[in-house]
Amino acid sequence: MKILETDRDPIEDIQNALTAEAQGPDGEIQKIVSQIIADVRNRGDQALLELGRRFDSPSLENIRVPDGDFDQAYASIEPDLLSAIRKAKANIEAFHRHQLQKSWMDMHEDFVYGQVIRPIEIVGFYAPGGLAPYPSTVLMTAVPGIVAGVKRLVMCCPAQKDGKVSAPMLVAARECGVTEVFAVGGAQAAAAMAFGTRTVPRVDKIVGPGNQFVTEAKRQLFGYVGIDQLAGPSEIAVLADDTASPAFVAADILSQAEHGPDSRCVLITTSRALVDEVLKEVKRQTDIAPRRDYINESLGKFGAIIIGRDLNECIDLVNLFAPEHLEIALAEPWETVRKIKNAGTIMVGHYTPVPLCDFAAGPNHTLPTGATARFSSALSVDDFIKKSGLLSFTSKALKEIAPTVLELARAEGFDAHANTIRVRVDEKTTGGPNG
Repeated sequence: MKILETDRDPIEDIQNALTAEAQGPDGEIQKIVSQIIADVRNRGDQALLELGRRFDSPSLENIRVPDGDFDQAYASIEPDLLSAIRKAKANIEAFHRHQLQKSWMDMHEDFVYGQVIRPIEIVGFYAPGGLAPYPSTVLMTAVPGIVAGVKRLVMCCPAQKDGKVSAPMLVAARECGVTEVFAVGGAQAAAAMAFGTRTVPRVDKIVGPGNQFVTEAKRQLFGYVGIDQLAGPSEIAVLADDTASPAFVAADILSQAEHGPDSRCVLITTSRALVDEVLKEVKRQTDIAPRRDYINESLGKFGAIIIGRDLNECIDLVNLFAPEHLEIALAEPWETVRKIKNAGTIMVGHYTPVPLCDFAAGPNHTLPTGATARFSSALSVDDFIKKSGLLSFTSKALKEIAPTVLELARAEGFDAHANTIRVRVDEKTTGGPNG
C-alpha cells in the first residue's frame, strides 16, 4: 500500500490515489458483448443454450430451472445456511420497508395535483453464481422488489459446471417468492431479459451486479430496458483515529481487497502510529489469507494510506473518494456522519464492518462505485417503482394560470401549445364541453 501525507506529498498524487480514472468501456469487451446481444436477439433460446454451454457448463440442458430443482435444493441445503438465509431476508425486508413511499394528492378548491406511485410490472435481476453461490445477492436484489410490490420478478443466474443453478441460490430465490429462474449467465442473460425469448420473458428493468460483460451489456441495452446502475470494482475507505484497532482495520481492508485485483482500498487517518500497526497487521493477515494473491495485487495497485493534518481534512478526502463502503472508526464517530456527503453505505463505530452490510444486517449491498456515490445511491425500493404526476384543473383555475402558460409558450415559440389554453379560456368562441 502506498503511503501519502497531505503535508508532504503533492495534492495531485493524493487525488490520483482516491479517484479512479474515468474510462469508457473496453473496446474488445464492447465488441464481444455487442455480438452476444445480436445473437440472442436473433436466435433466442438456441443462442442462450450454445452460449451457456460455451461459457458456463457443457452440461447445460434447461434454460428454465425446473420445479424439481427447487425441491432438491431444499433437500440438500444445510439447516444452518437455510436459517441464515431466512434471518438475513427478514432483516433486509425490515430495512427496505422504511423506504416505501405513498401516492399523494393535494386538493384545492379549483385544482388537484399529486403523484401516483406504482411498482414496475416485471423486473429481471441478475445474480452471479457460476463459480460460487451468492445467496445474499439474490436477497439484496429480490427483496426490495417484493417490498415495492413488483408482480413478477425474474432471476437469471449462470449454471454451475454440472449444468444446474446452485442450491443456495435457488433456496434464496424461493424464499423471496421468485419462481421464474433461468440458468443463463453473462451478457446473454441481460440480452434475454431485455428482448425476451420463447423461454425468458421480456422485462421492463434489469437490476443486480455482474462482471464486466454483464455491466457492458446493461450499458448497451439501456433504452431498450431500464437498468439500475453500472457496477464497478469494490471499494472501501476506513476513516480512523488512534482509538481504532489495527487488527480490525487491516481485516476490513482485506475483506474488500479479496474481491479481486482491481479493488480499491484506502485508509484515511491522522495517526501515524496507527498506520505502522495496520501495515504489520495487513502483512500478517494476508500471509494466511486463502485469496492472498488477489489481496496482494489489489493493495499493490490500488491500496493507499493517506495521513491527513486533521480530521476535517480527512473528511474532505473521504468526500473526494466517494467510496462504495465507508467505515468510520473514530472515538466520536457520530459527529462525523453528518459531514459525510458522498458514500454508498456508512458503517459507524469499531464494531460495524462492511460484511454486515454485505450479507445480513439490512442495508443493500448493491452500491454505487467509481465515485458515483456523488450522485447515486444503493439499490432500493425506488429502483422498482415509477412515479406519475397527477393534475386536474377546473375552468376557473385554468383561467387564473393561463397568462403564465401563454407567456412561456410565446417565449419558447410553441403556438400550438398556447392554443390549447386559448381555446379553453375563450369558450364564447369555441364552446366548452358539450357546448
